[in-house]
This record gives sequence, C-alpha cells and structure tokens, in this order.
Amino acid sequence: MKKGYWIVSYRSISDQSAVKAYGALAGPAIESLGGRLLTRSASQVQAHEAGLQQRTVVVEFDSFDTAVAAHESEAYQKALQALGSGAERDFRIIEGA
Repeated sequence: MKKGYWIVSYRSISDQSAVKAYGALAGPAIESLGGRLLTRSASQVQAHEAGLQQRTVVVEFDSFDTAVAAHESEAYQKALQALGSGAERDFRIIEGA
C-alpha cells in the first residue's frame, strides 16, 4: 500500500499565537492517527521557481486514505479552528510513489 503525505507550505503567518495554538492541537491529532512528522522547518528552506522561503511541513501516514481521514478528523478540525486566519497555507494531501 502506498503511503500518504501532507505537504504544507506556509505562504504567510499573520498571527503567531494562532499558529502556536494550532500546533498544540494538531500534533496530538496527527499522532493519534499514525502521522509521523518528517520535517517542520522555517530556517533551512531553499526555495526555487515560485517557491517561498517559509515554514514547510511534511507528515507521513501509512496510506493516502489515512492521511485524508486525519485531515477530516474532529481533533484536527479543532486545530484548524484554532489556526483560523492566522496563516495562509498551501496544504496538499498526496499519495506516495
């Protein structure tokens, strides 16, 4: 079975406290569904083409379906509510090769 991934690139952060509140809720929500944080970096990003040198997060799940279910879970939706409009992100769920 192919793995599933969350690829999240932050375009901008307007409310650091909202991002912090989101992180406090999102981490446990992701882990409870088997998600594994592969990277979360803002300092070591080398952007190319239209990319932005902003925080980038990659989370791995055992399957694409699990990655989708984690995003739709009640616990993760609460994390998104805490984030609100505190950041503009490009969030993608993709299937591994």
